Amino acid sequence: MQIESSAIRNFLSRDLLDVFIRVGLLVFMLVLCGRVVAPFVNLALWSVVLAIALYPVHRRLAAHLGGRQGRAATVLVLAGLLLIGVPTVLLGASFAKQIQTGYDRFESGTVSIPQPRESVAEWPLVGERVYRLWQEAATNLPEFAQDNRETLGNLSRRAVRAAASTAGAVLLFLASLVVAGIVMAYGEPGSRAVGDIICRFTSRESGPPIQSLITATVRSVATGVIGVAFIQALILGIGFIWAGVPAAGLWALLVMVLGILQAPALLITLPVIGYIWTSGDASNSMNMVYTVYLGLGGLADNFLKPLLLARGVEAPMPVILLGALGGMVSGGIVG
Repeated sequence: MQIESSAIRNFLSRDLLDVFIRVGLLVFMLVLCGRVVAPFVNLALWSVVLAIALYPVHRRLAAHLGGRQGRAATVLVLAGLLLIGVPTVLLGASFAKQIQTGYDRFESGTVSIPQPRESVAEWPLVGERVYRLWQEAATNLPEFAQDNRETLGNLSRRAVRAAASTAGAVLLFLASLVVAGIVMAYGEPGSRAVGDIICRFTSRESGPPIQSLITATVRSVATGVIGVAFIQALILGIGFIWAGVPAAGLWALLVMVLGILQAPALLITLPVIGYIWTSGDASNSMNMVYTVYLGLGGLADNFLKPLLLARGVEAPMPVILLGALGGMVSGGIVG
């Protein structure tokens, strides 16, 4: 009896302590590795989503290039960078230049704001207030800026945060596109490896259908997002041309880029609506028509996503829609 008690005490004091130490070290290493990998999680998830969505295009392109997977992935990535990256960089550079020019003019006291037209006061709901503030700014801009420095400061900080967030999303998307090209170049062995992992957790019979369902779901959601962005850009582009907005095609392209990045099109439509009302090129009734059209066009993605996100998937449509839309609300396109 004493021998058994001594063995139990030895186990509790030595062996169990060793187990706790090993488990503690393992948990510590997992937490440490998680913190190291955390900055790259969004990049990895974006890359996987893009690779799954673009892989059919990659396979067709590789077939035309004699089965060269690496060359097909390179061509696809370069095309994406040219179509999305170059216009975005040009718009960003132009925007930054305009901001710098405006700041320099404000510092030198050469900024002149024209007097508002009388029609501005007739705008619905906010016309009189906008007219009064506009007139104050046009009469004495330094005094107006001093009197409203807190409001202007808050608006400036919000604008800077929004611009930084948009720029970060664009850079993340472009970097993910490059990584997705590497993933697509090794698509076939990667697909087999993922299939083996799924079969290990399930079975050899149910693994392939589950893998096919996952692939079809991700591809349907991703291509649905791109399709929604294209349709919304087309709708708003027609509205920009109709309203006589300068560089309408460029603004429509930016709407499509923002749609792919899951940024709201209202970032473009609201300034355009403001330009339409302040330019004075049309009557108030036509301005109202343009405003309604562009406002509805800016919200069109909310109606188009339920129609396009679940096409071609065998899972029940309500399940796909709830998962896709709920995931987008909580985590963007990766969600």
